[in-house]
Amino acid sequence: MSAFSRFTPLIESLPATVPFVGPEAIERNRGLKVKARIGANESGFGPAPSVIAAMREHAPSVWTYNDPENFALKQALAGFLGTKAENIAIGEGIDSLLGQIVRLVIEKDMPVVTSLGAYPTFNFHVAGFGGRLVTVPYRDDREDLDALLDAVRRENAPLVYFANPDNPMGSWWDADSIVAFARALPATTLLVLDEAYSETAPAGSIPPIEALIDLPNVIRTRTFSKAYGLAGMRIGYAITTPGTAQAFDKIRNHFGMNKLATEAALAALADQSYLRDVLGRIAASRTEIARIAGENGLSALPSATNFVAIDCGRDGSYSRAIVDGLMEHGVFIRMPGVAPLNRCIRISCGVEADMALLAEALPKVLKAIS
Repeated sequence: MSAFSRFTPLIESLPATVPFVGPEAIERNRGLKVKARIGANESGFGPAPSVIAAMREHAPSVWTYNDPENFALKQALAGFLGTKAENIAIGEGIDSLLGQIVRLVIEKDMPVVTSLGAYPTFNFHVAGFGGRLVTVPYRDDREDLDALLDAVRRENAPLVYFANPDNPMGSWWDADSIVAFARALPATTLLVLDEAYSETAPAGSIPPIEALIDLPNVIRTRTFSKAYGLAGMRIGYAITTPGTAQAFDKIRNHFGMNKLATEAALAALADQSYLRDVLGRIAASRTEIARIAGENGLSALPSATNFVAIDCGRDGSYSRAIVDGLMEHGVFIRMPGVAPLNRCIRISCGVEADMALLAEALPKVLKAIS
């Protein structure tokens, strides 16, 4: 009897995988308890009290579907950004938007350019739609704009991914360089400019909205998961030309946004004073992470994000031992996945109690593995 598969050949060829193993799975698999959750680049500072109040207020209405056109959130974002509602597309976090973008432009065996070691969930979507990843290495621990452009031209790639600020290294480029890169791309190449960490970026690193809004081959993606403290609500948005934004309506899950998430985003956007306070706490936490690293003979890389990459001075096996060792003390962190980036570990900013646990556990781990 011949073997039968109900799945497509593409799906049959793919491994079942999760781009990031969650701390919950680590707890289940290793029988350990996470005490300091500083590995997933969430905001341990949480959402604003006004956001929590808004969610409480609207909780009784969750029996209704969310507005499938996301009208109120588009209008609010447009007013905040200084653009028009038709320039905005809404999705269930950047991860969902990335999947839709890949689906919009990629068919089997089409080349997709990205950096080796950059955001693995994007790669996951490329594989899921049959695209062929073309990667270029980081240079000096940040994504190499010249190499990305060369790869796009060489491959005649219809899609390129670039994050600013960058995950997993926390590095960044200046706005003028990014605009020049975007405008140098062929018109046939769509740029995903991932700006998930735009709120934490230094001045002069994020291009003004008007600098790229006229380019139909540029999609800027942003999120409420990081500085706004709403990772569990899954709220992302894209900024692009009206024609490109409208393309999402052809494939998106029109009822994918939940009602409380939308109300949370509206309240978060309105409470910019709380955001400013959180940004100050993130900056202080970055300084504390760097101090802890230095006290233990490790080197913190400059960061424009809500995490810090720390150079451990050896190879990926050594970094993995640190990650695993810290988890034995209840401190959950992560690390980049490929060499040479994996000589580093990556620690998310957190509250003082989390930093204290890190400061206590790290020297014990380093001593045990030395």
